[in-house]
Amino acid sequence: MPYFDAASAAPLHPVARQALLAALDEGWADPARLYREGRRARLLLDAAREAAAEAVGCRPDELTFTSSGTRAVHSGISGALAGRRRVGRHLVVSAVEHSSVLHAASDHEDRGGSVARVPVDRTGAVSPRVFGEALREDTALACLQSASHEVGTEQPVAEVAGICRSAGVPLLVDAAQSLAWGPVPEGWSLLAGSAHKWGGPAGVGLLAVRKGVRFAPQGPADERESGRAPGFENLPAIVAAAASLRAVRAEADAVRLRALVDRIRTRVPELVPDVEVVGDPERRLPHLVTFSCLYVDGETLLHELDRAGFSVSSGSSCTSSTLTPSHVLKAMGVLSEGNVRVSLPRGTTDEDVDGFLAVLPGLVAGVREKLEASAPAAPSPSPSPAPDDSLVLDTLGKRCPIPVIELAKVIGGVPVGGTVTVLSDDEAARLDIPAWCAMREQEYVGEEPADRGAAHVVRRLS
Repeated sequence: MPYFDAASAAPLHPVARQALLAALDEGWADPARLYREGRRARLLLDAAREAAAEAVGCRPDELTFTSSGTRAVHSGISGALAGRRRVGRHLVVSAVEHSSVLHAASDHEDRGGSVARVPVDRTGAVSPRVFGEALREDTALACLQSASHEVGTEQPVAEVAGICRSAGVPLLVDAAQSLAWGPVPEGWSLLAGSAHKWGGPAGVGLLAVRKGVRFAPQGPADERESGRAPGFENLPAIVAAAASLRAVRAEADAVRLRALVDRIRTRVPELVPDVEVVGDPERRLPHLVTFSCLYVDGETLLHELDRAGFSVSSGSSCTSSTLTPSHVLKAMGVLSEGNVRVSLPRGTTDEDVDGFLAVLPGLVAGVREKLEASAPAAPSPSPSPAPDDSLVLDTLGKRCPIPVIELAKVIGGVPVGGTVTVLSDDEAARLDIPAWCAMREQEYVGEEPADRGAAHVVRRLS
């Protein structure tokens, strides 16, 4: 069964398995002790730190192992903010950061701090200029991921780092998705990573803090990991994490996986009508591609792909308990319904990708047929309307992708120049109706207040 969700958790690398088993026998003792078993454990811990630091591009004494990538992010943000509290309490993040960064930012706001969330373009990338404009004299820290966990877009880290350096603001980079593919560009001040993203065991993160960065670890003091990660080190997992990071860097599988992803990016729009491939087509991770399908319930499509033997993930609101679209897709302003993220692990074959492309069109067609959206009627030409030519479509209480499906069915009922006002209380409608207009070359006039939900006004252009 092809597993296509490496961005969530990559399969355990064979080198990680071997290192883990060996360290269970050799690294079970307390590395802080001076007797033989403790010294042996310390040697393993030091070797793992050196290997990880080399891969990250920092000194070993700048790197701390944590209990997860999320813990690394939270510790990095809280420590940097506390260390620079005399400068101010302003935090700058991009709108598409991983939820761990955004949760930390919200917590900072709840504690009286201020946060600037830098917008992105439709590819999911920030503008270095706009990011720099968000910096202030009281900015204590800036955060920017190296690459998107959801759409694969690489961020202009080097350019932003240079701007932050000129402003005297440290930059924390969440490099969880990119460390497997190479070091992060120079200029960062703090960096966080997560082992299960590169084929290491879950429960190991890393936090690098450059010398000279003001940093004050929060919480009770502890003698472990320079006081930055309290508690007994999970030494076998740490050894396996460092060994697998070195191994995946040496394999150089990026070129082959990029070619497979290019095939998916090209073939999916050819095989499946009404698809939007999102993310930057060039500046992106080599193994990840995301696309959205009009008139498709994302949760149903994922279940159908699972039955067909393909494990993928989604940022559709239909697949979340909150019924709100992914904050990444929302920030990008792209279609969220029928969203599929494919992230290929090492070892993915041409046959795996060919099999996926073979079953996808039929599965999408089947989902659309169940929703009676297999072929929404195309608008027919009509004369120019009178000023009051309009239609109100009530979709209150209906969730994605029903409002868009019903809009597609009725748009032909108004003349060219006329409007359809879609009443909807579905959060995804704010994304999917404008996205539908862009894909169908209709005009999204805007959103108006309504007694319930919102009124989305669409003008027919053709």
